[in-house]
Order: sequence, then structure tokens, then C-alpha cells
Amino acid sequence: MRTIVRALATVSLLALVAVPSFAAVTITIINLDHAGEGFNDPTPVAPVGGNPGVTVGQQRLLCFQQAASIWGAALTSSVPIQIQAEFNPLTCTATSAVLGLAGPRFVEINQPLFEFQNYWYPEALANKEAGVDLTPPFGTENGSDIAAQFNSNLGQPTCLSGSGWYYGFDHNEGALIDLLAVLLHEFGHGLGFSTFTSGSTGNYLNGPPLAPAVWDKFLFDETTALHWDQNTAPQRAASAVNTNNLTWDGNDTRLQASTFLSHSPEVVVPFGSGSLPANAAAFGAALTLGGVLAPAVLVVDPTVPTSDGCETPYTNAGAMAGKIVVIDRGVCTFVIKAKNAQNAGAIGCILVNNVAGAFSPGGVDPTITLPVVAISQADGAALKTAMLGGPVSVNLRLSPTAIAGLHPSGRVRMYAPNPWQGGSSVSHWDVSATPNLLMEPALNPDLTSNLDLTIGLFRDIGWLPHSVPVATQLALVSSEIVAGHPRLTWFSADGANETMRLYRRAVPDEWKAAGNLYADGSGMVTYEDMDAVRGHSYEYKIGIITPTGERQLGQVWVDVPLEAQLAIKRLSEHASGNPLAFAVTLSGDGPAALELLDASGRRLARRDLGALGTGAHHVNMDPAPRPGIYWARVSQAGKTLSTRFVMLQ
Repeated sequence: MRTIVRALATVSLLALVAVPSFAAVTITIINLDHAGEGFNDPTPVAPVGGNPGVTVGQQRLLCFQQAASIWGAALTSSVPIQIQAEFNPLTCTATSAVLGLAGPRFVEINQPLFEFQNYWYPEALANKEAGVDLTPPFGTENGSDIAAQFNSNLGQPTCLSGSGWYYGFDHNEGALIDLLAVLLHEFGHGLGFSTFTSGSTGNYLNGPPLAPAVWDKFLFDETTALHWDQNTAPQRAASAVNTNNLTWDGNDTRLQASTFLSHSPEVVVPFGSGSLPANAAAFGAALTLGGVLAPAVLVVDPTVPTSDGCETPYTNAGAMAGKIVVIDRGVCTFVIKAKNAQNAGAIGCILVNNVAGAFSPGGVDPTITLPVVAISQADGAALKTAMLGGPVSVNLRLSPTAIAGLHPSGRVRMYAPNPWQGGSSVSHWDVSATPNLLMEPALNPDLTSNLDLTIGLFRDIGWLPHSVPVATQLALVSSEIVAGHPRLTWFSADGANETMRLYRRAVPDEWKAAGNLYADGSGMVTYEDMDAVRGHSYEYKIGIITPTGERQLGQVWVDVPLEAQLAIKRLSEHASGNPLAFAVTLSGDGPAALELLDASGRRLARRDLGALGTGAHHVNMDPAPRPGIYWARVSQAGKTLSTRFVMLQ
């Protein structure tokens, strides 16, 4: 049986582009645009980011083909997939826009070869499981499986002015919008990353028959301990706004998430449970497991509202140096808030939501070197209340135990904000995941062509064979720092003579295979990481390789301490021969800088110290400023230290 999800389109112009033959499934793009528009726009452009097109229309079509190639290579089906696509003016303002949308044109139920009976399937997946095209072309209808529209006005003065589409394949979009990342996301929805059940009412798709989507079989409410195909309609509606407690209960996703997701950001506090959940910003220094520890101070700027940190100089600028500044969301961009705090001498920044719920600060500014996290409005209020009683030290760090995007049950969290957000709720991963995921509700600037946890979810619903984990035992014996390098030892009770593969990541980067390890015959396996950099956090695990697969276990994280501690001290002119000289100790060999700030936090001068290396150095800053109160600040590896001084003449 078949239900039309999207109205059928009358095809006036067709141009079929199939993905290359190396794909595991052929995906064809059907061009619905008329002459001179969309894919047929003749405006000349230069090739960009691996896209060889020489007109706007060519680059758009090649970008679609690239997205189709990526998905085609990842999935398996003997039935080709057709996506009808067009560029149209979509909802848009100067500050916001609907970038694009895609979804299945038909859904199917109760075909004999379906893995799950009495569940609605999206058309492309239904064809895959049935082994035949269930909606072949007929009459003027092209029989395509997915319909996609993307905004043709993007970048116009009334549509995200100054942004525009980036058509390159390298995800180097800068201030533009990465069309390839948006396409991969929207094609994911069309292929099956969504439900057909109403999240606002909880009602199933009104077939007939009245039945859940295959998505609902895996959508799990942690409060009721029931899947959506077990809940009543009111329970499903409540579950759709059960923030942090709506999860995906699929074995393949759970297996992949255990090796893909990183540790959760948190703010360690001296009250309540001892920590506040946080989301890391898309900019600024990466959080570490050791974290940044300092007293918290609430920003006071000169313009009402004084807690948004948008205007400088801060009224309490003198209290910022070496502190973690607390700033309310609103009025100006996240990067402006963080940069203002950094310029005032802060070494960390906490952004507090101005509405209920969590958020992830976006933006791009490579000059921001302090860590920035966001917390909820309620947690922000608790922190501010604690600060009224006196100084409160906080630590911005990655949790040693909690994994970003995972519920304590081990299931991956789904996006379930309260109130309900049409078009976003239920059919996306939660924004708390780290690293950012392709199928989150917002486009993140660090996305690549990695399909990440979507592959595990697509295994769960039937696009790919299910994984079969290998049973084994593996235990960490010791982790220690020897001569500045982590040395790790594991014991494998059932793999004494097995070859083992090491996995390593510099937190919070992605896991990478780092070569094979070998047991010594007694089951002991030792690894010393000679490439570890001081002042960074690393995570390791190994997997025993067997004829039937591999299981990755023995996970451990290590903070590599700094050999020298960051330090700064102003030298007298008598001792140095220079009116503005400093004794600076660097903690490593990486990038470092010395900055001179006035009393308002405005930067007057900057000197790059990256070539000096670890240890103590004598550094001059020229020319000397006028008499007054100043700050000198040295920064390296996400750490910042400041000193206040007075120029008398």
C-alpha cells in the first residue's frame, strides 16, 4: 500500500544525473528547474573547492551529484534512487532563512520482504527491502523517491544578506553556507532519517492502515521505558518534549556511538550535584579533561542590560583578568561576547541562556583562544545565586565519565526541546552531541562529508547489515606518564596471542586507528605514546581482531602535564634596560602570544612568542605606552595568565 507524503510534481524539464558507478547504490538527480534558473542558471563563476563547474547552475548540479555520490557509496540497494530537485524562493529574511528541505515522496507498508511488518517505510528504503521499484514512472510522473527544494534567494539583500551558497566540495565555506553539508543533511531525511508520526499530537500517519513509522520502533522514552510504537498518542506527544529523555534504541547506533562520541562538556561547581551540564561553543579553545579552573565573575557592561557583555569597556574590567566570566545570551553575537571577555583578560567564558533549555553557541573567530561553554537559564541562575555568597571557583572541562549526546542508559539522545519545534523535534540528534553530528537540527561550521552516527541508525532501520559484536575481555592494568609520555598497559584474558589494533584521539578530535599492537604471550599489551603533546588530553582503546570481527575495549584517558607552568612577570627598567620588559615562562613549544591591554581591556599591542619554545624568556614590548594602568597577558594552549602594572612616565 502507498501513501503520498508530498504532492506529485508536473515535470516540465528533466535532466538526469547519476552518481558514478563505484556507488553501492545509484542515486539520480532529476532537475525540475526551468531554463535560466536554479540548476540552469548561466551566470559565469570560477571553479571552487574541487567543484569544476563554470556556471552557477553547473556548480549547483555538481554539488548535488557529489552529495548523491557520498550517500550512494555508503548505502546498499539493487534499486536505483531518484531525487527530484529544484531551487525555489523559500522563506527568508535578512537574518534567517529556510535553506532547504527534502523528504520521501511516498511511504510503503507490509511488503512481503520488509524486515518489520505493520510499519511505514520511506520509499527509497522500501524499494531496497522489496528489491523492486514500488513507484515506477507513469504518465508525466517521474516516479522519484525523494523531493528536494533549496533556497534560490540565499545571499540576496533580503535573504541572509552577505551569506550565499558555497558550492565547493571541501567544506571551506567561511562566511558562506556550505551547500554540500546541507544536501547531505536533507538527503538523510529523504532516505529515512525521520518519522511520519506527528510529534505534536502523537498520532500515527493516517494510512490506511493506521500504523507507526519504522522510526518509531527505535524511538525510546526513558521516562516511560516504552518505544513510540508502544506508547499511546498522548504519551508520544509528551515524549516529543521530554528533553534529554527521548533516545534512539538501536544496537548498531549504540555500538557506533561508543567509539564516536566524545566526553560531555561540564562546569564543575561547589554546589548542588557538583557540576552543570554545558555545550561547547563552535569557536574558542578546545575543552580538556583537566579543564580550566578559576573564580567566576559576572560581567557588568556600561549599557542596559549590563549582563550581556556586548559593550566595552566593562564597568568591572579590572576584575576580569585570570577569571572565568559569566555572560547572559542576547543582543550581540556569541563571538563578540567571548572576544570582549578575552580582551578584558578572562581565561574562560560561560554563556547563560536567556530562555529555557540548552543551546550550542555558533560562530567563527579564530582569534578567540579561551574556552567558551553554554549553560541553561536555570543552571545560570543557580550559579549566579551561589556567586552572591562570595567567590566561586569553577572548572570548564570535559567530564571524565559522561559522554556528550548519550543518556546515562547508553542510548543516543534525540532532539526533544520544550516547547515543540515543528520540523526539528524528534527527527534529529540532540544538540548536546560532541563532535557535532550531520543530523542535528542546526548547521554547524565544523561538519565535513562524514555521515557519522547516521550510518549506525541506518543499519538499525535496515539500510545496511546489522553489526555483530565480538565477545572478549580486556582490562586496563596501568596508565602513567613516563618522561612526559603516556605509557599504557592492558591485559587480555582471551587474547594472549592475538593481534590488537590501537585507537587514539587527541580529545576532542575524532578517533583514529594508530596501528597494531601485539600481546607478549601472557596477555599483556603495552603502548607508549611518543607523539603526545604536553598540556593536552588523550584517549586510547584497543580492539582484539578475530575472524568474525572486532570489539573495541580498554578505554582510558590521560592528561599529559605541562613540563613548565605558564608565568609572566614585569621586569623593572633598571634590571632590563627597557621600560616595558617581561619575564615570560612558556609551558610548551606550541603557539603563544604576549598582549598589552589598557585598563578597559582594549588590546594595544601583541607579540607572537610561538618560536621561543618551552621555558623562561625575556620579552620586550615596544613602544612603551603613556602613563596609566595596564595589563599584560600571556596565552598558550588555551591557558591565559595576566599581570597588572602601572606606567609612571
